[in-house]
Amino acid sequence: MALRLLVTGKDGQIAKALARAASGEVEIVCAGRPELDVTDAASVRAAIARHRPDIVINPAAYTAVDKAESEPDIAFAVNRDGAGNVAKEAAEAGLAIIHLSTDYVFSGEGSAPYVETDATGPVGVYGGSKLAGEAAVARANDRHVILRTSWVYAPWGNNFARTMLRLAGDRDVVRVVADQWGAPSYAPDIAAGILAVCGAVAERPLQADWHGVFHMTNGGCTSWAGFAEEVFARSREAGGACAAVEPIATAQYPTPAKRPANSRLDNRRFNATFEHELPHWRDGVRRFVEAVREG
Repeated sequence: MALRLLVTGKDGQIAKALARAASGEVEIVCAGRPELDVTDAASVRAAIARHRPDIVINPAAYTAVDKAESEPDIAFAVNRDGAGNVAKEAAEAGLAIIHLSTDYVFSGEGSAPYVETDATGPVGVYGGSKLAGEAAVARANDRHVILRTSWVYAPWGNNFARTMLRLAGDRDVVRVVADQWGAPSYAPDIAAGILAVCGAVAERPLQADWHGVFHMTNGGCTSWAGFAEEVFARSREAGGACAAVEPIATAQYPTPAKRPANSRLDNRRFNATFEHELPHWRDGVRRFVEAVREG
């Protein structure tokens, strides 16, 4: 019998990547508003009862980092309270939850990759709301996996890589921040990682090794400027739009929300626990450009 997964936030980048990863062994149901509104516990409960999943996956989130500074109530309603609702209703149904979180729970100080036990310290409302969501999930459901990832992009949705290609359509030079570092993480690779977690949850439900917080990003790291340069280089090779990148400092591009300078995450715990490693970020960019070109 196929493993049945219920995914929140059907229009999100990760939800769409999961939907495309369905197979004969994994049935994936993506549900969003109005059927499933994470801020409405009753709708979450009804969706779980209707779809009868084996595992619940929660990538649904308020992700407008700058807008969150002026809308903290909405950000916390979705990222903290909504996450808690999904975790609680999954627990009530006897189900594990896989919850997606972010590198923005850290302050960005230092240069070493963060491990799961490092002290958190978000510098903005978005990161604060996501950290509160992690705590809400852990309180509500003992059978939880919290996956922190970073710099998510896909051939669909609103994301940095797609924005760069759009800007290259009418600009010769694009100015991009070069002093923030992290791992661009391709949504289809994140989806594959989530499915590896689901396999562990299904195969060893009574073991505790898969519980808790894990870091899961594509391999390697770069700056936003380096990310843009790679997108343009691969697009140029494919005959698509490209531009030159002018590296700038964060101070030259002020935004309402402060971003962590160091978003590096150490993936070794995830890789060892789930026997799965996401590809290098450059490989993700190559496949992203191919997918965009194929339409």
